[in-house]
Amino acid sequence: MTAQREKIVRFYRGSEGEAVASRLVDLAEQTVRTGTFRCSGFLDPYGLEIAETVAANYDELSVLFDGGYSGAERQKAIFVHREFGGSPSFDISVVCVEWNAEFVHLTHRDILGSLTGLGVDRENVGDILVTAGAAQVLTDKKMADFLLAEWRQIGASTVCAKIGSLDMIAPREERIKEINATVASMRADSVAAAGFGVSRSRAVSDIEAEKLKLNWQAVKNASQTVKEGDVLSMRGRGRVEVVEVRGKTKKGRIGISLRRYL
Repeated sequence: MTAQREKIVRFYRGSEGEAVASRLVDLAEQTVRTGTFRCSGFLDPYGLEIAETVAANYDELSVLFDGGYSGAERQKAIFVHREFGGSPSFDISVVCVEWNAEFVHLTHRDILGSLTGLGVDRENVGDILVTAGAAQVLTDKKMADFLLAEWRQIGASTVCAKIGSLDMIAPREERIKEINATVASMRADSVAAAGFGVSRSRAVSDIEAEKLKLNWQAVKNASQTVKEGDVLSMRGRGRVEVVEVRGKTKKGRIGISLRRYL
């Protein structure tokens, strides 16, 4: 085990990122040995942070990211050897599926569940962009061929799948809401309640249901401390960035500035 591998594996051991870090280190070391490049599957924002950490530990490497369109949340990482003179490819395609919106309403969860039912690994699927009666699914090029051949149904609805154009995907635009609030403490449940506009008891329930993540890692305890610069994300509600912790008010509460991405 190289010194870099041992350092990275030790840092992530026992965390949600352990398996991802191990796979990314393998790709990084293959890149060092071959002097070329290696591409990961699609990563969530936490996985992308891990990829940056991995690349930072190898002087020979740089890392590039792409999710198929501007603003993609899930992206692939490519480790590139600094002496490699070629043009690495992310090999991303977009598969478009359509259904009769007059009779059927399908959600992101329905589409992802259908892909899982086909045996598709999550790392082969990027963002899923859903509109009325249609969805664009970012995926690995090899997986796109499989989906064209096999994807005929989502739930009880018959669907038609075809290859789309990456150039036709609009850049991701997020609505932002600035929030100024006071909280009793910087506990995860308190900050989440203020940021997502729910009661503290509801925030606790969401934590127990593993719906809340802090910096893209599941919050294990409602009392977990949140700091300035942290990002809370809640399934189905978007994410909240802690922009500033302003200090205590006269009543002993803590003033915070949040930025919610809808």
